[in-house]
Amino acid sequence: MSADSGTVVPNATQASGIPVAAQRKPRLALFIATACGLGYIPVAPGTWGSLAGLIIAVLPFWVAFVILLGPFTVWKIITEGTTWFSLGSVRPGLDRMLVLQCFIGLAVAAIGVWSASKASRYWSDDDPQRVVIDEVSGQHLTLLIGCGLPIWWRALESPWTNLPIGFVSSRSALNWKYLLLGFILFRVFDIWKPFPARQAESLPGGWGIMADDWIAGIYAAIGLWLARAAGL
Repeated sequence: MSADSGTVVPNATQASGIPVAAQRKPRLALFIATACGLGYIPVAPGTWGSLAGLIIAVLPFWVAFVILLGPFTVWKIITEGTTWFSLGSVRPGLDRMLVLQCFIGLAVAAIGVWSASKASRYWSDDDPQRVVIDEVSGQHLTLLIGCGLPIWWRALESPWTNLPIGFVSSRSALNWKYLLLGFILFRVFDIWKPFPARQAESLPGGWGIMADDWIAGIYAAIGLWLARAAGL
């Protein structure tokens, strides 16, 4: 990811020849591209973007069980060890949590391409350091694939034995080990950029900004899945 000083030069021009200072600031696109301003943090903005990806993966669980069911219900689960939503109560068929996570992943990816393209044009930079929506999307993809794919040969255990941090699917709990390992693996592959991640940066506009992080996310997801398969 290229460095970006954050200074808008008044006489700088885009490829179209329109002065940067004369353009209308795409505030919504910049807000999304910087992950609600996290990209403006001067130290390791990509790391902060990855942390936002973790939050997005965990958030659906807390919205469903803390806000919709209420804090009292969650407190009973914690204190009494209630497992009324154990695997035995999950009906076969469409996994609504997994569908929701897939929808979130697709939405973040799509809006990321749009906002990154806008930010890239506005800042006259092919890959601005302040754009971290790509890290948000790549990190979420790591957890979605790495924890969403089942381990077919292992017996299923109830994810409600202890209150999990989040869920990718109704049968795939996110614990602190998965979150930490997924975070570390994604940061390693995002910095390393193994083939074809670096080559993907040459794609036009927001596609080039986002695609290398998707590839890094897939590599990290494979590592996370293998760790789960090994008994993590």
